[in-house]
Amino acid sequence: MHILVSNDDGYLAPGLSALANKLSEVARVTVVAPDRNRSAASNSLTLDMPLRVQQMDNGYFSVDGTPTDCVHLAITGLLKEDPSIVFSGINNGENMGDDVLYSGTVAAATEGRFLGLPSIAISITSSKPRYFETAANIAVLLLNQLIVKELPADTILNVNVPDLPLTEIKGLKATRLGQRHRSEPVIEGRDPRNKKIYWVGPPGAQQDAGEETDFYAVENGYVSITPLKIDLTNYQRLNTLNDWLEELVL
Repeated sequence: MHILVSNDDGYLAPGLSALANKLSEVARVTVVAPDRNRSAASNSLTLDMPLRVQQMDNGYFSVDGTPTDCVHLAITGLLKEDPSIVFSGINNGENMGDDVLYSGTVAAATEGRFLGLPSIAISITSSKPRYFETAANIAVLLLNQLIVKELPADTILNVNVPDLPLTEIKGLKATRLGQRHRSEPVIEGRDPRNKKIYWVGPPGAQQDAGEETDFYAVENGYVSITPLKIDLTNYQRLNTLNDWLEELVL
């Protein structure tokens, strides 16, 4: 098996090497990752400039682009042989609830699925993790299960692992995305020339964090595994939308 590993924290991120090293114990691994931190890049694809790729001393491929660029390049021409599966991570910090809309980690997995490969995004729920090894072991566990039982073609897994020793993990839970309150206000400042600048404010606090959510699972010591559907169509609302459109006249 040939596994493509990417991330959004950059090719030097410790979570990336922890994941790649652990997966390399059971499969052949190729790493294609951004040349710097590209967190919150979402599904952006670079179309207005060429992309440059360097193979670094550690064997990883570094790309001066987004996580989506990395996976897209790898699968559509950079690699001589297509990978069998895509793993993205291990991200420094959680990717739960509304975060998945912005997450470069999730976006890299999404691109893998768009291009026909089973894909898993994995994050650890601390901005200063101590137990990358735990998340890496969970990745291998999921890989082994994926070999036996394939995922549906329209689904990726978004995995969030508590920053705990493996022996303290209570189990794995299938979860839905929670929801946050509205984001905090922007932070206004001044640059050295006294011109106004703005920083995006912190994410909102948890709003929907019930027992079935990803928030609840990790706070109670469980690995949260959320199936994300790539087709964003709201099929349940198609008939309602047709009724709504019938009132319009061109």
